[in-house]
Amino acid sequence: MAYTTIDNPTSFFNTNLWTGNGSSQSISGLNFAPDWVWIKQRSGTRYHNLQDTIRGTGVQLFSNTNGADNTDSTNITAFNSDGYSLGAGQNVNNSSSTYVGWSWLAGGSTSSNGNGSITSTVSANTTAGFSIVSYAGTGSAATVGHGLGVAPRLIIIKNRSSTESWRVYHGGLGATKEIYLDLTSAAGTSSSSFNNTDPTSSVFSVGTGNGTNKSGDNLIAYCFAEKKGYSKFGVYTGQGGAGGQYPFIYTGFRPAFVITKRADTGGDNWHILDNTRDIDNPAEQVLQTNDSGAEATTSTSKIDFLSNGFKLRGTGASINTNGLTYIYIAFAEHPFVTEGTKAAGTAR
Repeated sequence: MAYTTIDNPTSFFNTNLWTGNGSSQSISGLNFAPDWVWIKQRSGTRYHNLQDTIRGTGVQLFSNTNGADNTDSTNITAFNSDGYSLGAGQNVNNSSSTYVGWSWLAGGSTSSNGNGSITSTVSANTTAGFSIVSYAGTGSAATVGHGLGVAPRLIIIKNRSSTESWRVYHGGLGATKEIYLDLTSAAGTSSSSFNNTDPTSSVFSVGTGNGTNKSGDNLIAYCFAEKKGYSKFGVYTGQGGAGGQYPFIYTGFRPAFVITKRADTGGDNWHILDNTRDIDNPAEQVLQTNDSGAEATTSTSKIDFLSNGFKLRGTGASINTNGLTYIYIAFAEHPFVTEGTKAAGTAR
């Protein structure tokens, strides 16, 4: 049996909770220096705040809008060895408001990557299967180096220069499809985003669309390859609780973070659940990538985090309509079996 090489997922992904003070504060305890940080106010209606080390402090994107890069020096003001520092921005540190921050480790430093027809700037963590890729669009079908050494199964791309929806490549849907992180729309058939070409071990493909390759615009891509015991990006079919049946989705690890999205019909949100806001099962405190609203507790979208995957416990359309197709994004709290101890993770 092949065991995972990632025994401690918190060395690559972690979650923080805090209460804002309206001034400045440091968020720590991550076990790594983060390269991508995604923050959402839990207690109120504020935009999701996404910052990374390639674009640098003072530059934000918002997953719930199609807007270009926003310059604001009051949000994340520094990336630190064990976390990050905050200014007084209301998206991240409004007095008495509560927040959640999800953080990922890429490569720390950057390098130029010439594997594709477009030269990219890449911060890559090949152990965790995560890279941040910056490139300039050409308007013609092209390839872009991602630095992972294996084919990514999830790519989230944002045009930084123009008002364009977030394009998402998900391996469970394939390269003929695109889905939008900031919208409730179903996955659409299009060659303009990913040129009908799945990623390889060295490059991902972009078509002629403005969302992934507008001529003269700057773009950022967050690329993820699956890593056993750490990350999984898959598809499941809803059962709607019919006959008492609720799908179990095997990941090979106890999840720390799960996003779900109905893919074959539109109108439903991207749901974010994690094991830090909900320390016991079921996880039911929902935030939505496409919506700026406050955290909401809903029994129709609840799930259980188990030792080797997650089980749907609700029948809401956003997670579990009978016969419909859903995609998911999952990162681990603990692998089901570890390399060092050969011990299985435990359910909550």
